[in-house]
Amino acid sequence: MSPSLSIGAHVEQTDPIAEALARETSLVQFFLGDPQGYKGPEIRFAGGAEALRAAAEDAGVDLYVHAPYVVNVATTNNRIRIPSRKLLQQHMDAAAEIGAKGLIVHGGHVNKTDDPSVGFDNWRKAVEATDIKVPLLIENTAGGDNAMARHLDRIAGVWDAISAAEGADDVGFCLDTCHAWAGGIELGDAVEKVRGITGRIDLVHANDSRDTFGSGADRHTNFGQGHLPADEFAGVVREAGAPVICETPGGATEHQADFAWLREHL
Repeated sequence: MSPSLSIGAHVEQTDPIAEALARETSLVQFFLGDPQGYKGPEIRFAGGAEALRAAAEDAGVDLYVHAPYVVNVATTNNRIRIPSRKLLQQHMDAAAEIGAKGLIVHGGHVNKTDDPSVGFDNWRKAVEATDIKVPLLIENTAGGDNAMARHLDRIAGVWDAISAAEGADDVGFCLDTCHAWAGGIELGDAVEKVRGITGRIDLVHANDSRDTFGSGADRHTNFGQGHLPADEFAGVVREAGAPVICETPGGATEHQADFAWLREHL
C-alpha cells in the first residue's frame, strides 16, 4: 500500500473542514447532532448543509457521517426499531445534503432470547424502507450476546438477508479493527473472510484496543498503545485497501501521530 493511502479521523462536528486541515488530511468522519439521542440530525457548521458541502468541495475533503449509537434497526422491540428507522432516514437525508461519501451505522442486536434470524430480516426490511442516497456502511461491533455484526456468521446472516432487498447494492461494510479484535475475529484473515461474506470493504475504522482478544469491550486507544499486534493491524489496513478513519483519543496532534505510526507500519 502506498504512503498516499487516505487516512483521516473522527472529529468534532462544528467545523470538520478546519479539523481536516489541522490534521493535514483529506477525509474526516463526524456525528450530525447527538450520538446518544433520537432528536434527529443537526448541522452545526456555520451556514448549514449547503455551506458545509461547498467548503468540503473547495478544500478537497471527503466527509463521512456516523449515525447515532442509539440506532438499532435489527431489534424486535418496536419502540426502538421504528424510531431507529426514522432516525436512520433522517441522517441519510442530512448526509446526502452535505455531500457525504457514506453513512456508517452499527449492526445493532436483538434481545438475548430472540432468534437472530428475526434481526437479519429486520435489517432487510430497514434497507427496503430506507431511501439510500449515499452508501450505507454497516459496521461490525465489539460486544453483545445477540449482536448482528460481532461474529462472522452473524454478518453473513445479515448479508444473506439484505442481498435480496431493493437497495442492497448501496449497502457496504465498515471494518473496525478494535471491534473485530474485541469481538473475537482473528485479524490475520479478517479482510479475506469479511470480503468473502460481503464482497466489499468500503471503509476501515482503524483503532487499537485497550482490551484483550475476544474481551467484548469497545475501548479504543492510540496506535501502538493497545493490544493489537502491529503487523496484523497494519495488515488489515493494507489488505482492505479502503479509506481509513482513526477513532482514537486526542486531537490533531495525537491523530497525526497515529497516521504516522500507521504509515510507518504499512
